[in-house]
Parts: sequence; structure tokens; C-alpha cells
Amino acid sequence: MNVSPTIVWFREDFRLADNQALHEAVRHAQPLICLVILDDAQPTGSAAQWWLDGAIHALAADLRTKGGDLLVLRGPARRVMEQVVSATGAGAVFWNRRYDPQGRETDTAIKASLQAQGITVRSFAGALLHEPWTVRTQSGSPYKIFTAFWRAACTVPVQAFLRPAPEQMVFAEPGPALEALRLAPGQYGLLPTTPDWAGGLRETWVPGEAEARARLADFCRHDQVDYAQTRDFPAKESTSGLSPFLRFGHVSPARVWEEAQNSPSSEKFLTELGWRDFAWSLLFETPDLAQRNLRPEFDAMPWRADPKGLAAWQRGQTGYPLVDAGMRELWHTGIMHNRVRMVVASFLVKHLLIDWREGERWFADTLVDYDPASNPMNWQWGAGTGVDAAPYFRIMNPILQSQKFDPQGVYIRRWVPEIAHLSDKAIHTPWETGCRGYAAPIVEHTLARTRALAAWKAL
Repeated sequence: MNVSPTIVWFREDFRLADNQALHEAVRHAQPLICLVILDDAQPTGSAAQWWLDGAIHALAADLRTKGGDLLVLRGPARRVMEQVVSATGAGAVFWNRRYDPQGRETDTAIKASLQAQGITVRSFAGALLHEPWTVRTQSGSPYKIFTAFWRAACTVPVQAFLRPAPEQMVFAEPGPALEALRLAPGQYGLLPTTPDWAGGLRETWVPGEAEARARLADFCRHDQVDYAQTRDFPAKESTSGLSPFLRFGHVSPARVWEEAQNSPSSEKFLTELGWRDFAWSLLFETPDLAQRNLRPEFDAMPWRADPKGLAAWQRGQTGYPLVDAGMRELWHTGIMHNRVRMVVASFLVKHLLIDWREGERWFADTLVDYDPASNPMNWQWGAGTGVDAAPYFRIMNPILQSQKFDPQGVYIRRWVPEIAHLSDKAIHTPWETGCRGYAAPIVEHTLARTRALAAWKAL
């Protein structure tokens, strides 16, 4: 019998359950080679690289329980894939689709090259509820308003592939040529070393499929009931915490949808999955989403070059407690509460009048849940420069936001301990008490608001 291995290429789908590419490869009835390619041409931020390292280790451990292993190689994806196919005599390559511009370009080139050699290539859906081309207006154009997009999406069946991990998996040996190129676990080059700033990430997260499923179950059992009422309060920690697990495919959105919709209060949470789909549909049509204003009138916006202000914002030293708490939470944990994300984004773009792209780049490097669709779309939403965006003149007052959504200062006290001794009232405006040991506001709110509105009106 001719044994011709099937390659399963893992990219953003580090799971065994609900993984159609893996399941179809098992059904293909040839030994498997499970592959990860670390391609330096596919950009990943520093915090996301830390997560990717954990994702690889977790997947490798799960495969070992099935009697197999994970082959991790480094290099340009097309060249590496051709090496693996040549060295193993593989007859088929299976993967789950990517939707970012660079990933699509790479996958298209590899698919054409392999098919020209007579290799079977099959790709599957698995990262979204609805692939970008499946939700369109009656004229066939993409939606630019989320409510219209989601209304239409809810009439289209969710692309759900829900299966437990395959019980029986047969694996092929990569062979000596590939073994010589295989990266050992300590050779991935994804972890920070000098300095090792990832202590907070290790305290906060355990990447992997088992953790994702446990978090999902816990959220559906306890927190989802009050999600719509409590999601804006950062101290309550009532959000699901699933975003990095979705980003790296430890759990599929279809699985989240399936389990979360059983709750009578699921509508608001499921809409957030729709917002994620909307972001990917927008990136699919607008590959330069992170580079240009989708509303071109903002190309004339007089953004300020303010390195000191930008650095103070990045370090959580603006003098506004809620802003600083959010930026410090981001640095320590690689994530930030969604309400606070809106406040810190508004502060950078409108209080400091700094180009939203500076913030997008910082988040891209520091978020463990960074993806190239949601990050720039959300920044353009906050800056007023994108489609279906908040109006630019809607300038969040960081003091009022703090008083409304962290009234007792619980969240602030956790991340800005130097003002933890202040009263619940004073903690929102520590400069009024003459508090020492904490930065004074780098810009006064009323003046910043006036400046921002004047710049906008001058467009």
C-alpha cells in the first residue's frame, strides 16, 4: 500500500476539537504530519508572540496524548512547505483559512504551487462565524454599517463544525532531513529575554484548548447572565476573557456561539462575536485598514507630534487614573477591559491629538489578543476616521468615565497603587488633593477638548 502522508498546517487554529482541517485529514486515512511554520514575514506583536509560544507548547502536548508530535520549523512559509512535502512525499495538505491580506497571499501562492505538483490542497472555514464573502448587500457589496451587517448575518447559517477531538490519529515520521531542521521548544525565539517582561502574562494566562473550554464553560455558567449589565465595569471582571483564545483558535467561534446561545441573556454577548466578524469582513475588503483613514477627510487632520505625551500614555503616567490604570493593565496582562480601551483611545486621539495609528501600533505590540482586523477597526471607530465610527466630536471625559464605571475606584486602586489611599471621591481627581507621588495631568480636560474640536472643525 502506498503511504503518502497528509500535512495539517496549524496557523490560527491551535485545537484538536472543532477543527475541520484536522478532522478531514484524519478521514483522508493517511498518516499525519502536524506542522507549524514560524514565518518572520507574518508579523506578530511581542505579546502575541509570547502567546504563540504557549499555544505551540499546548498543542504539542495535546498531540502527544494521541501518540503524535508537532513539527515546528522556521522560514518563509512557501519554501518550508515545499521542503516538508519533498522530504515526506506528502500527497495532501490541509489547513483552515486565514483572512488577513498577507496570509491570503501566502496561502494562494502555496496552494497554486502544490497543486501544480499534483498535491491535493484543501482549506476549510473555522476562524469566524461567517466568512467575509458570505454576508453581502443585495447588490453584492460589503456592508459598512454594523447593525445592517449583523441583521443580515443573523439570517445566514453559522459556519459550524462541532466535533470532539479525533479519537484515533495515525502519525508519520518526518524523516532525518526535517528532524535536522526541527526547532526544539527552547528555540522558537518567541519569548522576551533581555529583559523578560512577561511575568504578568504568565500570572494571567494559560494558553491552550483546555483552558479555553474551561473559561467558556465558567462564563456561560456564571457571568453571562449579567453580562449586558456589568460588562462596562472593569472592576467586576464579568467579561468572558476569551478573546486571545479565539485569536489563536484554542476555541472556535462556532463553539462559543453554540454554548453561549443557550442563555436567555446571550444576545449582547453574541453581538460581540458579530462585531469580530464585521472587523474581518472590513479587513478583507480594505487590506490597508491599519494604514489609512477610511474617511479621507481626516487625511487633513493636524495630528500633533508629541513624543513625551505618547510615552506618558504608553507608560500609564498621564495623570488621569482610569487611563493610567488601563495602560498599566495592558502592560502587565497583555489585555485591557473594553470600556477602558475606548477611554484610553479617545484620550490619545482627542486629548493629545496624536494620530490613531500610533495607538494602533502600540496595541498591536502589547495585546495578547491582537488581530489585524479588530485592532485597526476599533481604533478607527474611536478616532472617528472609519466606517460606522463614533463621531469625532464625541470626546470621552476620562474623569466622568472613571466616576461612572469605577465609582469606588476598585479597578484604579489595583493598577495605580500610589493613589490607593485616597477616598472614593478623590481617587478620580487626585490632583485636587495635592496628592504626591502621582503624575499631574499632562493636559487639562477642557483645554484638550476645545483644541480637539477646533482641529476637527477646521477640516
